Amino acid sequence: MATADLSPGPSAPVVAPAAAAAAAVDAKLVLYDGTCGLCARSVRWILSHEADHELRFAPLQGETVTALRAKYPAIPEHVDTVVYLDGTRAHLRSKAFFHMARHFRAPWRWFHALRWAPGFVFDLGYRLIAALRYKLWGRVDSCELPSPENRARFLP
Repeated sequence: MATADLSPGPSAPVVAPAAAAAAAVDAKLVLYDGTCGLCARSVRWILSHEADHELRFAPLQGETVTALRAKYPAIPEHVDTVVYLDGTRAHLRSKAFFHMARHFRAPWRWFHALRWAPGFVFDLGYRLIAALRYKLWGRVDSCELPSPENRARFLP
């Protein structure tokens, strides 16, 4: 994957926020902190371990998320959590990973069974890592360009 500046360039496709939100309403969508080094690595990991290629991605700071907050009021304004939208609900923090695990290849898919576990147990560790993520993994000023087959899966 190549790296690119986050500012839109002349070749960047222009997607209207309303169109992006409409496309994302029924999609399996992962919302992540677009400036977090750990989050960028997590998105790369998901892309390499996904079995069905149904997941789409959007940064929490983006226009798509702004438009989606009307349907999903659980999407937080702050960017210290990952959100997984399954078309009907917004899952936050550790529950987001457990629910999206159904899209991964084995053995990672088996974590989907933990979606029934109480969220607060895993969220303690999640919140600790979220609080330290910039110190440990830093911030990213540029993002990796996804491969051509994955490019359409990323929303603004």
